[in-house]
Amino acid sequence: MPRGELVRLVSMQLLANACLTGMRMAAPLHALRLGHGEVAVGTLLALFSVSQVFLALPAGRYCERHGLKRPVVFGILGIVAGGAIAAIWPVLPTLCIGAVLTGGGNGIVSIAVQRQVGRIAGAAAALRTSFSWLATGLALSNVLGPVVAGVMLDVWGIRAAFAATAALPLLACMLLPGATDLVAGAARAPQVPGDAWDLWRNPDLRRLLCITCVLAACWDVHIFLVPVLGNERGLPASVIGTIVGAFGAAAAAVRLLTPLVAARLREWAILFTAMLGTAIVFALYPLMPAALAMGACSVLLGFTMGSTQPMVMSLLNQLTPQHRFGEAVAMRVMVNNVSSVGVPMLCGLAGSVLGAMGVFWGAGLVVGAASRLALKLGTP
Repeated sequence: MPRGELVRLVSMQLLANACLTGMRMAAPLHALRLGHGEVAVGTLLALFSVSQVFLALPAGRYCERHGLKRPVVFGILGIVAGGAIAAIWPVLPTLCIGAVLTGGGNGIVSIAVQRQVGRIAGAAAALRTSFSWLATGLALSNVLGPVVAGVMLDVWGIRAAFAATAALPLLACMLLPGATDLVAGAARAPQVPGDAWDLWRNPDLRRLLCITCVLAACWDVHIFLVPVLGNERGLPASVIGTIVGAFGAAAAAVRLLTPLVAARLREWAILFTAMLGTAIVFALYPLMPAALAMGACSVLLGFTMGSTQPMVMSLLNQLTPQHRFGEAVAMRVMVNNVSSVGVPMLCGLAGSVLGAMGVFWGAGLVVGAASRLALKLGTP
């Protein structure tokens, strides 16, 4: 893949996702400070994913027909509108509307960019390298968004935090001129009747989607519980944002090394090791009382989970017909976000009964048990 094209795509997704991650840190923290309980916060977090569940497959087909530019523009408009609504009137109902718009817009941008990378990258080694850089950009967005939102919230207030994060995706529009639109031409993309669920009949693809669903659930557990724990312990928003940002920084760092490791190990082996490591960190996380210790666990979790996305995307590309990769990416987004809808609400309910420690340990048991699916990916 041409280096300039890869930089453009990585930057687009980084800027779009930074708004989402900043909103997902600031919105529940603000809701807690308004006096709303954990169930309301869990519902708010779930709304960031609701629209992606319903938009993913239509967005994937739309990207196959229209390429990159038009979907990215529509997605950015949705993201900016969501942030702007939350900034103008930061109360729970408008935060919910902003969550739906921001999540849906980010899902469209993500599908368009990931499809573009898969179509341009080429061979398996180039796929792993390209998706590693794309995943590195996503990890950096998990640093940029929460840190910007946390600092702005502490210094200028919640409206400034939402406005600053909403401005980030606008920079991505400057990267669209010169980008290549790759559409599925009629000769290369035979018409496939019905919906995309016939891809589910591939057992390896089915296992891979289950793995990525579990990993997304672990991500959401972490995002949900860090503001809750931080608020309980009286930590300022900038510190909470830094703890969340430490996760993103560690994920970005490990993804820079992923191509070197992937040259010596198969994708399934990296997934298996990372899932076991995630289970161990989840067992230790709630035992850490201080901000520094929480930050250390966040870094370790970033190391374990950060290595998984390039491997998932590389396998997804290898297991899917080329002309249907956009649909496969959309299925992954949809399955992930089904988890992201349910997990925050389940965390809110379970947290009120079991506490944060029980939720962390439950998530660790699930991801540890699901690591067997990665072993099956390595079985001929």
